[in-house]
Amino acid sequence: MDMPCTRRDVLKTAMVSAGVAALATTAAAQTPNIAGFEETDPGKVKGPQWQPVSDRRIKVGIAGYGVCKFGGQFGFQNHPNVEVVAATDLLPDRCAALAKVTGAKRTYASCEEMFEKDRDIEAVYVATDAPSHAALCIAGLKRGLHVASAVPAIFGDSQLELADELLAAVKATGLTYAMFETSAYRESCYAMWQIYKAGGFGKLIYAEGEYHHYSPPNKPIDSYKGWRIGLPPQWYPTHGNAFYTCVSGGWFPTVSCLGMRSIDPLRQPENNAYGNPFGTEVALFSTSEGGMARMIKSADIPGAHGEKGRVYGQKGSYEERYQGLVDVAKIPQAKPPLPPGVPAGGHGGSHGYLTDDFITAILLKRPPRVDVACGLNTTVSGIYAHTSAMKDGETLRIPQFVL
Repeated sequence: MDMPCTRRDVLKTAMVSAGVAALATTAAAQTPNIAGFEETDPGKVKGPQWQPVSDRRIKVGIAGYGVCKFGGQFGFQNHPNVEVVAATDLLPDRCAALAKVTGAKRTYASCEEMFEKDRDIEAVYVATDAPSHAALCIAGLKRGLHVASAVPAIFGDSQLELADELLAAVKATGLTYAMFETSAYRESCYAMWQIYKAGGFGKLIYAEGEYHHYSPPNKPIDSYKGWRIGLPPQWYPTHGNAFYTCVSGGWFPTVSCLGMRSIDPLRQPENNAYGNPFGTEVALFSTSEGGMARMIKSADIPGAHGEKGRVYGQKGSYEERYQGLVDVAKIPQAKPPLPPGVPAGGHGGSHGYLTDDFITAILLKRPPRVDVACGLNTTVSGIYAHTSAMKDGETLRIPQFVL
């Protein structure tokens, strides 16, 4: 039986984790040049302002340590309310490396084996290949675990039924599910969200989101079983779509999307598993507020880089900063403080915030920043967008997900 943990123990754990953080830093330094990883720590609140909400330490299992090394990149091993007890990856060398970086004492050959054999874990972070996210998250929820998932929530039109199953599993179990959408904790998007909640925009008339992640012809980013090769752009749409869904909490009722045929040989329909001809897709969505949103996902434009967005509302707009009719000076737009020892991390300094939000949601029994409904509304809309592009821009209706 575990001994009671005091607040002093929680803070002490945060300081001890500095050694583990050094291992994580070393791992990050060895990570390939992947878009978003160089954008570290923006908006991190510095100073000893963080206060623990609980003495409890949640036992976490982490699955996945592929080319992005996401299993070790989000700071679970540094969080004072977390004990990483188990790690898994399908490749033994990666599994061992993940265990070393996170301090996990037990390793498993697969996520399924971890679910079956490790009765100690309370929560799992699924950082595996995108096609496996939904099934593993559903299995984790049914096993009685809180679940955090890397993006996207589901993968492609063949998994649309899993969207309904994932939502049903969260509702049936009452457990916490969070999709780790990095744009939600980008400094600008977080400020937009705070201003939106305070009424600074009114209804949004128009929103824009862009996710540019270039890979040269015939040089795709490595991926398990090649799932990234020729990937339909809007099947991985969340970093752009979040500049509406994670600002307003709304969704996209309809979409018309166009794609442009790529010059990349691997993005020819006969050369990839998806029959996909596009490297860039531009979607025009209607929004749940009666407005519209233009969202780009591009992987074949040299020089285009990053995740960015803008919103334009009835009372104000936000491009580089807020301009409008409302005095927003007293609206807290800065991201909250992080626990000592937890790095803000990459993708606009979002990694540590997503982990802290997930853990805090479990401890306080409150919804996470990107819950299952928001995660699915952000993801599934892109799948319909690609279908529209394959139909020369035909307008399609998109299902809404409500928790």
